[in-house]
Amino acid sequence: MKNYLLIFICLFFLQLSSQEKKTYTYAVKEGINLKMDVYTPDNISKDKKVPVLLWMHGGGFAGGKRDNGAEVKMMQHFTTKGYVSISISYRLLRKGKKTGFGCNCPKEDKMETFKQAALDYLDATKFVVDNSEMLQIDSSKIIAGGSSAGAEGVLNAVFLRSFFVADITTYKNVKYAGVFSLAGAVVNANYITKKNAIPSVLFHGTDDNLVPFATAPHHYCKEDKPGYMVLDGSETIIQKLDNIGASYYFHKVIGGRHELSSIPFKELENVVLFFDKTILNSEVIQTKKIVTKKNKN
Repeated sequence: MKNYLLIFICLFFLQLSSQEKKTYTYAVKEGINLKMDVYTPDNISKDKKVPVLLWMHGGGFAGGKRDNGAEVKMMQHFTTKGYVSISISYRLLRKGKKTGFGCNCPKEDKMETFKQAALDYLDATKFVVDNSEMLQIDSSKIIAGGSSAGAEGVLNAVFLRSFFVADITTYKNVKYAGVFSLAGAVVNANYITKKNAIPSVLFHGTDDNLVPFATAPHHYCKEDKPGYMVLDGSETIIQKLDNIGASYYFHKVIGGRHELSSIPFKELENVVLFFDKTILNSEVIQTKKIVTKKNKN
């Protein structure tokens, strides 16, 4: 029995170490070096190009980091599935701000934060595309992913590029094949069209108190507050995707709050399978998984 346990432990650590990590600076803004950690499976041949997950962490645009334990664990998981996995840093524009990012933060400041986060994400993607040979990635198979604030940055970069970017030719070679959002929202879901729709995985709780589940004010601020602005959450995004016949996987938790921004490790196999079928095999899949949150008594 002990020998079997020892073999299992060795195989487990071998799997975790079956990737190579390198760090690059993808941009310098306001004197800040914006970096990305690139995890590459060590068993791919030098001439092979593979899909990539490009991840943006959460933290309310004030905290979090690209090498949080959960982020590292997910990067390692995706490398075992044959992906290059990339976790990025970006400008935390609300860090140290007295108004935070809630109802006391003016709408204009929120909008600028969303814009700059989207631009940072687009710049990170451009770096990946421009260096696709070195990174061994297939630039036609980039999955944009993020959690909470990171999901907002990613979703706005994917679907609202024409809204936030003055000169879209800067990112003419940037294309996304899929999107993976944990408790995210967009400024305006009407910008999601048949032309820019891509296979989408969204996780969200119906009672999220920060990022609206459907269409509602950000942080549920009252209309008389400086930070009042309406966002379109996952439910509204899914309705748009459903109406135009696009592929999606929607994990909806009735009674769930903002904990749905946490990386769903138990569901990652389903996420990878969905992207394999829709991106690699061009299948059209529309799946809604509805779960009721268990009350802890």
